[in-house]
Amino acid sequence: MLIGCIADDLTGATDLGVTLSREGLSVTQVNGVPPADLKVPGADAVVVALKSRTNPPEEAIAWSLAALDWLRKHGAERIYFKYCSTFDSTPRGNIGPVAEALLAALGADFTVATPAYPRNGRTVYLGHLFVGDELLSDSGMRNHPLTPMTDANLVRVLATQARGRVGLVPFADVESGAEGVAARITALRAEGARHAILDATRDAHLEAAGAACLDLALTTGGAGLGMGLARALVARGRVKRGAQAALPALDSPSVVLSGSCSGATLAQVEAVKNDYPGFRLDPVKLAASGEHLDAALAWAKSKLGGTPILLYASAPPASVSQARDALGQERAAQLVEDAFRRLARELAAQGVRRFVVTGGETSGAVVEALGVRALAIGPEIAPGVPWTWAVDGEPFQLALKSGNFGGPDFFRQALKVTA
Repeated sequence: MLIGCIADDLTGATDLGVTLSREGLSVTQVNGVPPADLKVPGADAVVVALKSRTNPPEEAIAWSLAALDWLRKHGAERIYFKYCSTFDSTPRGNIGPVAEALLAALGADFTVATPAYPRNGRTVYLGHLFVGDELLSDSGMRNHPLTPMTDANLVRVLATQARGRVGLVPFADVESGAEGVAARITALRAEGARHAILDATRDAHLEAAGAACLDLALTTGGAGLGMGLARALVARGRVKRGAQAALPALDSPSVVLSGSCSGATLAQVEAVKNDYPGFRLDPVKLAASGEHLDAALAWAKSKLGGTPILLYASAPPASVSQARDALGQERAAQLVEDAFRRLARELAAQGVRRFVVTGGETSGAVVEALGVRALAIGPEIAPGVPWTWAVDGEPFQLALKSGNFGGPDFFRQALKVTA
């Protein structure tokens, strides 16, 4: 295994998986901490998808270390810790604490960090993260219900979470190529830095970083640095390029389950409201009684057929705030996750095998409910979002989308992809 990857949520894992696959690596994704007896097909990369982004740091660390242990026992040559391209975290973590724990377990003293992925409009300049042409702190992420990002300075953000000193590999160094990145890393280590944020505004910067950092025991970032590492492996002749796997044939109704409240997802829901039958889940109504969810299930079962159906909790910031004020943030999120778990199970019992799911937390809940342990990475729908299919148990096909990814027509694009 050329690279063992630990992702802090499920859609982030598929984002990384399809990125590595596009560069020619064979990729298998495992959902949750792998049991000791889990056998997966041989692959250049294995991505372990956790649900640790918003958990208490102690849980995130324990799960990440368990995933690390499994990957090392299965021959991983290097470890990559994958998090969101908007650096989703809280002042407690979990990016810093997990990175520190992985460094300690690997006996390493330094790692790099960058969520940059210009292909998806994520760039880092002088340590500041931009979403398109906006600073992170000015983007819709400032209103995220679980991880509101109000500071675009990643050096400062990571310093609040990590024990070790955080430095910067600035634009001038990545612009000068792999040698410039390596020289800056050497200088930062000599100064006692334990972490370094990497600037990157174009793919060439990520390629330079990948080449310079390939031999680090641990690297961390979004899918973009994963691309850089993959290209470095190809350049060293470690990867035999193959065609991306095709989506197997499957006759099934299609269901969209949308839990994300990001601006991108709201636009995607709006784009199909007049074409797909839709039912909106309301957290306050879910809390009041079981009748709301019962009604959603009865409605969904009556609508299954040739036209995709849409069940969504996606709502604008004002509605999200009202639910959070009425129920508390954690309870509102848990009610929605539990609702999607039940919807997924009962729709699967009705023969649904093809799901499009938005939001990391929602995707994790759906995959857990369906009992899918491992996924093959298939054709890319939009940057960072592939179709996947289960390689154990029932033949589910799943498109698992981070809330921020995809254009307004994403649902239609996804459901046009066939074998």
